[in-house]
Amino acid sequence: MLADAWPHARLVTADTVADALRAAWAGCDAVVAFLATGAVVRILAPLLGDKHTDPAVVVVDEAARHAVALLGGHAGGANDLAARVGALLDARPVVTTATDAAGLPGLDTLGWPVEGAVAAVSRAILDGEPVTLVADAAWPLPALPDNVRPAPAPEPTAPAAPVAPPGAGEPAGPTSAGPRVEAGAGAAGPPAGGGYRLLVTDRLVPLDARTAVLRPPSLVAGVGASRGVPAAEVRGLLDRVLAEAGLSPASLRHLASADIKADEAGIRATADALGVPLVTHPAAQLAAVDVPHPSEVVRAAVGTPSVAEAAALLGGDAELLVPKTATAMATVAVARHAPRGRLAIVGLGPGAPDLRTARAVTELRRAAVVVGLDQYVDQVRDLLRPGTRVLASGLGAEEERARAAVAEATAGHAVALVGSGDAGVYAMASPALEYADERIDVVGVPGVTAALAAGALLGAPLGHDHAYLSLSDLHTPWEVIARRVAAAAEGDFVALLYNPRSRARDWQLGAALGVFAAHRPADTPVGVVRNASRPDERVHLATLADLDPALVDMYSVVVVGSSQTRIVAGRMVTPRGYRWRR
Repeated sequence: MLADAWPHARLVTADTVADALRAAWAGCDAVVAFLATGAVVRILAPLLGDKHTDPAVVVVDEAARHAVALLGGHAGGANDLAARVGALLDARPVVTTATDAAGLPGLDTLGWPVEGAVAAVSRAILDGEPVTLVADAAWPLPALPDNVRPAPAPEPTAPAAPVAPPGAGEPAGPTSAGPRVEAGAGAAGPPAGGGYRLLVTDRLVPLDARTAVLRPPSLVAGVGASRGVPAAEVRGLLDRVLAEAGLSPASLRHLASADIKADEAGIRATADALGVPLVTHPAAQLAAVDVPHPSEVVRAAVGTPSVAEAAALLGGDAELLVPKTATAMATVAVARHAPRGRLAIVGLGPGAPDLRTARAVTELRRAAVVVGLDQYVDQVRDLLRPGTRVLASGLGAEEERARAAVAEATAGHAVALVGSGDAGVYAMASPALEYADERIDVVGVPGVTAALAAGALLGAPLGHDHAYLSLSDLHTPWEVIARRVAAAAEGDFVALLYNPRSRARDWQLGAALGVFAAHRPADTPVGVVRNASRPDERVHLATLADLDPALVDMYSVVVVGSSQTRIVAGRMVTPRGYRWRR
C-alpha cells in the first residue's frame, strides 16, 4: 500500500528480512519496516552512526495499528514520516521525542542549523530550568516556554572591519561596513552562574556543555569570478573570509552573483556543496547598489561596477561585513541582512481535523503569535505551543485581524493568520497581503476549500469548468455581482455560490437562481451543503425549479450545475466529456 501511494518509494527485498533491512538502511533516506521493534533494534544497532546522517526509521506492527518513529525523529524526519504512514494505514503515530511529547518546539525542527549542547539545553527547557536566550537580532522564533528568558539587550559596538586587498581588477579602498551588533551579554564566554543558554547568532562563539547555538539565515555571500573558476578556489576563499570575520557558514542564506554568472560551474558547485541556493541578479539592479569599492574595469566587463559587494547587499536591509576580497579568479564579499518577520497565512480546511493539512499544523506550531476569527482559533487551540500569544476577534473584524497579523510580523515575530477553507479564497490572504511589504516573509499554506468539501459530498459536480461567486454585497455592489452571475450563467459554468444568504440579505440567492434558470433547464441539479465536514453537516439535492432558498444560510455553499450536470444514483455529476465514455 505504501509503495503504491508513494511513487518515489520502493519495496526492498532480500533472502532474509535482516538482509532487506540492512540494504534499505544503506540505500535509502528513510525506511519503513514492517517488523517487531525489538528485531529492528537488534538488526540496525551495529549500523548506527550519527543522527544527522542515518536514515529515518519507522516501525509498523504486523496489525498496522501503530507507526513508531524509532530513529531520526527530528533530524531524519521520522516523526513526520510516522504521521504520514499513520494517515495512509489508519495507524496511530507513536512519537516519543521529548519536545514533541511536551508540545515544545525542538531546537532542531526550526529549519535552521543548530550546534552545541542541543540535548542538554532541550532537556533544560523541558525540565523548566532557567535558559537564557541570547539573540543578536529579533529573529522570528516560535513560542518558547516561560523558563526561556531573553538576555538584556546590549549596546551596539563598532569594531574595525577588515579591508579587502586589491584583486580581480577591483581596487581596494575604505570599507563601508556599519556597526556590528554583538550577540548579547555573555555570548562569548561560559554561562553566568552555570546556567543554560540558547544563542541565536551568525558569529563563531565558544561552545560549552550548557550552550546551544541556532544559526539564523542572516548572511549573503556575493561572488564574482572569472570564467572557468574552480569550485575549490571559490570555496576556499569563502571559507577563509568567513573564518577571518568570525562568521559561521551555517548562517549563509544564499550565494549571490550577476545573471551572467548563473551558469558558472564553480560558483554553482560551491552553492550545492553548502546546501544553499545561488541567486543571481541583472546587471542593472547590481549597478544601482551603492558600494564602497566600485570598479570601472568590472563595469566594462559585465555592465555593473560591482558584482560581489552589490550582490551581497541587494535584497533588503543589509550591512557589509566583509568587503570584497579576491584571489586570482574569484572575488567574495559578505553582508549581514536584518531579520524579517514571518507571516504564515494558513487555511484550516472546512472544519474536520482530518481535512486539515500537515503543513497547516506545522505552521501553527511554528508560530509565536496566532491571529484569527475566534471560532477558527478555537478549532486549533490544542495544536498551539505553550506560550503562543493568541489574538482572536469576532465576525466583522477582518481588517483589524489583517492589520494585526502584519503588524506583529513586521515587528519581527513568527505569525500565523488563520482562516477556514483556503485562506486565499474569500478569506484573509488578500486583505493581509494588501498591508504586507518587503519587510516580512510570507508563507502561504493552502487548505481544502468549502467548495471542494461540498463537491466531494455531492458527488462530482466540479468535473468540468466552474466559477466561484460570492453573493455578499458587503464589499461588492450588487450590480457588479449580478453581471458576474449573468456571465457565469451565459457561459454555462457550474457555479459555486459563497455567502449565499443571510438574515439581512434574503433576496439575492433567489435573484441569482432566476438568472441561471433563464439559461439552463429547470431540472438542472442544485446542491446545498451546510457545514461541510462538521458535526451538523447537511447535504440537500434539488433543482433550479424547486430549491427553497429558505434552506440556505451563511454556513452553506450552493452548487448550481451546468446544462450538462445530471443526477446519477443520487449523486450530482458534471461529465468531463472523456472520449472513451462515448
